[in-house]
Amino acid sequence: MTYQDKVILITGASSGIGKELALLLAAEKARIILSARNEAHLLEVQAQCLSLTPHCHVLPMDITDERQVQEGAASAIAIYGRIDVLINNAGVTQRSKLIDTSPAAIRKLMEVNFFGPMMLTTALLPQFKAQQQGQIVVISSMAGLFGYPWRSGYNAAKHALQGYFETLQTEQPIPGLSTTIICPGRIHTDITYSAITGDGSAYGAMDPGQAHGIPVDVCARKIVKAMRNKKKLVLIARMEKVLLWMKRYFPPLFYFIARKGN
Repeated sequence: MTYQDKVILITGASSGIGKELALLLAAEKARIILSARNEAHLLEVQAQCLSLTPHCHVLPMDITDERQVQEGAASAIAIYGRIDVLINNAGVTQRSKLIDTSPAAIRKLMEVNFFGPMMLTTALLPQFKAQQQGQIVVISSMAGLFGYPWRSGYNAAKHALQGYFETLQTEQPIPGLSTTIICPGRIHTDITYSAITGDGSAYGAMDPGQAHGIPVDVCARKIVKAMRNKKKLVLIARMEKVLLWMKRYFPPLFYFIARKGN
């Protein structure tokens, strides 16, 4: 399966996994729509994509703003007349202990990581239904499969994301619609610089675990392979896979190791 001429909307496309996916799919001559809040960064990614494909548009959007999501979905469809693939990639992580984290910080994590993808998907489902086909790719996290220290709100949001899109898979409201949930572990990106702390401010540093994570280009290639094969669930992780196995089969060992995490 090739993505040549497929219309692909990518959120969180200004950096990290979203940017790498845009470049990989642009190399296949897809028609890319890049979305994020930072228009300047999107334009930089667009310039790189246009060296690979003649079709790449920028669509600035804050996915926590319902009005912007509704208008953004309509604008995305209007660009090429359809959407073939939606990649829900936008997200923000967390670095703070649960006991020190404010409800406002938790709410912000839920808005970005759960309500944003949910609202955009809801806005585009009528288009997929009219087309009787489409593909949704959700960048969840290993944190959506178990709780881990210093990520209470992030874990909660990713668990919600997991449950929502698994329900979409089981209900299968549109026969030609496929949904793939991707659960990365630690990936080497700059995501922890903007991670939310207990009071809602930015963490502002590279997490050591993130610095030694899976290279982002390797992760992106695995995601595209999963998309091509229309997988339901794909785990892209190292030690996190071991922790998930421990949680299922040796819970006391899981809790012992997880408590030492950060």
